[in-house]
Amino acid sequence: MPEMHFVVRWPDGVESRCYSPSLVVREHLEVGQEYQLPDFVARSRTMLNIGSERVRAKYGYVCTGALDQLAKIEERAAAFDETSRVMVVAFDPPGATP
Repeated sequence: MPEMHFVVRWPDGVESRCYSPSLVVREHLEVGQEYQLPDFVARSRTMLNIGSERVRAKYGYVCTGALDQLAKIEERAAAFDETSRVMVVAFDPPGATP
């Protein structure tokens, strides 16, 4: 299963390298795009749950890495106001960009 990482810049300027067990990220986020915080969290929840379910379909168990990443995103997002924006900086590997 092809995994990938995506790099985001939080409203305070800190960048985080996030994990996905699937290339589904590229269907929900775009490099260079800013998303309002609630939208970014919702997109992250959707894509990481899809990725986890793809792992379950292939291997018979959910991807705890995806669920852990979602928890980290939700925890980090809680520190900011809902009007804040999150920028998607990069996909890693870069070839994961559609």
